[in-house]
Amino acid sequence: MSRIHTLLKIFLPIVVLFILSSCAPRVNHPGKLVAVPKLENGLYVAGDGAVLPVRSWLPKDGRITAVIVALHGFNDYSNAFTAPGSYLNRYGIACYAYDQRGFGSAPDRGLWAGVGAYTTDLAGFVTEVRKLHPAVPLYVLGESMGGAVTIVAMSGNNPPAADGVILVAPAVWGRDTMPWYQRWLLAVTSHTVPWLKLTGKGLRVIPSDNIEMRRALGRDPLFIKATRIDSMYGLTNLMDEALSRAGKLHFPTLVQYGRHDQVIPMEPTFMMLDKMPAATRRAFYEQGYHMLLRDLQGDKPLADIVSWVTERNRPLPYGIDQW
Repeated sequence: MSRIHTLLKIFLPIVVLFILSSCAPRVNHPGKLVAVPKLENGLYVAGDGAVLPVRSWLPKDGRITAVIVALHGFNDYSNAFTAPGSYLNRYGIACYAYDQRGFGSAPDRGLWAGVGAYTTDLAGFVTEVRKLHPAVPLYVLGESMGGAVTIVAMSGNNPPAADGVILVAPAVWGRDTMPWYQRWLLAVTSHTVPWLKLTGKGLRVIPSDNIEMRRALGRDPLFIKATRIDSMYGLTNLMDEALSRAGKLHFPTLVQYGRHDQVIPMEPTFMMLDKMPAATRRAFYEQGYHMLLRDLQGDKPLADIVSWVTERNRPLPYGIDQW
């Protein structure tokens, strides 16, 4: 038996190393820069020529008091802000959203483009929207994965030209707060079967109490329902970076989170909040789920967004600042 144990100690690390080096997670990096980014005809053309579909919701009377650039979550796309955008319009707030690379109708659907691609696209898009509305405040709103992209982009050396940040259930579930077996499984599968797609069926995770909205997503061909493992690996890398850089986010910030969020646990969320500047505004919702803005009570966090954008220092109508 001792000889077998010795052989295992010698050869097992070699086998594991071989497995991990046999197949790497795919990152669909952008191409070379070929043009200046531009926004035209409902499309955002990035510097490498990638064409990202854009949706916008503008007040009918044309009176715009603020602008929100909204970033959708993982496997979702810009359609996520149809209801929120319409709500914000009633209060003079314009909303712009685009399909991030690999999602919705953007190129290479299902493939992860890398953290740098997502943050660069956000910076360029904000610059273009600023040109359309130079005289009003502009805020970046990131939901879930979009929140992680927002944190990384806005805490960098050359952040997008925004006046403030709104993080809705930001995806900050980094490896530091994952169980060891989850980290191990992700590392092994992403380097052995990165192309394998998982659906999440059987996990019994409830993202929202809005059943009709969830059913609509189930019928929506642009909403990704089976995810490549290497995309999950890329998302985890993004969440790692967002969590580590939360303390460097020095813009006026509103963070919204629901008690019933079953997608992003409380532990990493509160770890993020502990790192953030003391002036960060917190808004917790007793009945909220992960898809806060589309929950049955989504009008409450939306009303808080309107309140915070309109007059930042007054009490929020609904969100509480601690549990």
